[in-house]
Parts: sequence; structure tokens; C-alpha cells
Amino acid sequence: MADDTRDFSALFLNDTPLMDVRAPVEFAKGAFPTATNLPLLDDDQRRRIGIRYKEAGQEAAIDLGNQLVSGALKRRRLDAWRQWREAHPDGYLYCFRGGLRSRTTQAWLAKEGLSVPLVIGGYKAMRRFLLDNLDRQLARLPLWVLAGPTGSGKTRVIERLGRAVDLEGLAHHRGSAFGRRPGGQPTQIDFENALGIALLKQADLGPGPVVMEDESKLIGRCFLPPRLQARLRQAPRVVIEEPLEERVRVTLDDYVRAPLREYAAHYGADQAFERLATDLQAAMDRIRRRLGGARHQQLRQALDQALAHQRRHGDGDAHRGWIRELLAGYYDPLYQYTLRTHRQGEILFRGDRQAALAFLRANIGSE
Repeated sequence: MADDTRDFSALFLNDTPLMDVRAPVEFAKGAFPTATNLPLLDDDQRRRIGIRYKEAGQEAAIDLGNQLVSGALKRRRLDAWRQWREAHPDGYLYCFRGGLRSRTTQAWLAKEGLSVPLVIGGYKAMRRFLLDNLDRQLARLPLWVLAGPTGSGKTRVIERLGRAVDLEGLAHHRGSAFGRRPGGQPTQIDFENALGIALLKQADLGPGPVVMEDESKLIGRCFLPPRLQARLRQAPRVVIEEPLEERVRVTLDDYVRAPLREYAAHYGADQAFERLATDLQAAMDRIRRRLGGARHQQLRQALDQALAHQRRHGDGDAHRGWIRELLAGYYDPLYQYTLRTHRQGEILFRGDRQAALAFLRANIGSE
């Protein structure tokens, strides 16, 4: 059996399976990408034991815990842990501080003949490690920004590079008012944890620039750390330039066709279209004030007509009209304003998507 560990870097670099024995409410606030929540105590049990601890001390709290998790319930806990261990023989367990809950879990499993190492310091220590690492890597890693107006296909390039971090992928959001995806976004803590791990892995690749897409301070509801915002404003840029009709095609795929497939996988084919339609309409309404009343009314009507056409004929091409107008009349001026007022980095390269990908591969490597 592996020993208990405090080698947090190795845990994250190796995508080590983790068994999180904290209560569900704790797990929901923040965890790690490879963690599975198999709690020792449920939320109510944790609350009651916490009260007992404050009123009567540790021994009384332990006694109450043994009463609350006993018999058939304890058996179910042990069976779930055993199944996890059999599936993840290289895994580790943790609680909040690596204290009583993880050591109790470890001891109970040992009586069952199962040895599971724990993470010393638990969730709190791993989270602190990731935050410190995030700050350290954002200060020292060379960063290049991939820029270009909406529909340029920046994410398509990011996905084909090894030395890159897909911020929108980590945030599970496409980065605009129309960027919501089924399943929702991670919590802010989960986003920061995933970003910290991604940067740790980039640093482990050795020296060389890391590419990120040009983003504002928010990707949906996920907030970019202030240091990262500053780096994105100042970093050297590779700019994708594509004709409007190509950007319309890409945006149609990103806003309509690919999301429809995602919605079908998430909600089922019978619900996918109507859920997507509702979300597209809501997205258009969210930017009503920025569009202005008349333009919003025009674009909303065009969107509704395109949805009606798609509902009848299953053809998404009718969306090209409102997408073209939205890009040329709204997103492009917004992009130009951002460039003038908020971006200071040197431009390393300009060209179409394939040329930008070739430039990046030649200078930083590929997949």
C-alpha cells in the first residue's frame, strides 16, 4: 500500500483518483476534478456532531458519530468505499483537514482488510496548494493570448494545442451571452481548482509560452483571477482574422448546431430543441439594453422566425441572418472597443485560423 501523502503536486499531475469523505454540502461548494464524494457523515449528521463537539467535546462527538453511523448504514458506507477502492487501487482519501473523518474511514476500511492511504492535511491543504500554485504560475509562466472577433474559431485552435489552457472549457461556458451549456457551470472554487491544476500541468511541460483565449473578467459566472485578467490584457497576441461569412458559419455551429447535440445528450432528443430555443431567446433578451430597443426587437424577431423554420424543417441555416447582424452590428464593434481600451500586448501574428494554428505549432508545439 502507498503511504499517506502530502505530495499534492504528484496527486494533481497524475490525475490521482480521490475519495472525498466530507459531507455533500462541503463537496458541493468545492472539490477536485478526480474526486468522488462518498461521505462518512451526511449533512444533518455533520451538523449534529458539530453541535455536540462544541457542547461536550471531542469524545462525546465521536460517540455520537458511532451511534449515527452504525448497523446497516455503516455497512452501506463500507460497501460504497470498497467498490470505489476496487475500481481505484491507486487512489487516496481525504476529509477537510485530514483529521478525524479521514482517519476514521481509513480505520474502518482497515478492519475490512482494505488499506487506503489518505492525503495529509486534507482538502484544506490541497486547496491552499492550488491557490498558491495558481498565483505562482500566473506570475512566472510566459503567456500568449489568442485573439480575434466572435466566430473566429479561437477555441478550435486552443483544442489542438498541447501548450494551451481552454478557459471556456474549464468554465463549461462558451464565453458570451449565448454561451450557456446544459449542466451548468462549476462553482467558482471548482473553476479555480481546475485552473490551478491546468497551470501546474503546463509548468510541468517545461519552459515555453502557454496559449489562452482572450477573455473578459467573467466567463459566464466564473470570475478570472485578477492576476490572470492583467496578464491577458498585457500578453503578446496572436490574432485570427476570418471573413464575416466564415465567422457566421462557425457561430452557427457554436450557438445552434453543437448546442443542440449537447442538449439532446443531456435532456433527451425530445426536449433538446425547445430547451435550446428557450435559451437562445433568453440570451438575446439578456443583451436587450446593450442592443437598444429597436435592434433587439429586430434581432429577436429574426431569431424567432429562424427557430420556427428550424422547428418545421429541421434546418438551422435560417439562423444565419440574425447571427450575421449580431456579429457585424454588435460583437464586432464591442471587440474593436476592447482592443482600443483594454489590450496592450504586442501582436505577434495576424492571419486566418489555419495560419494562426500553423504559427503557434511552429513556435510552441502542437498536441
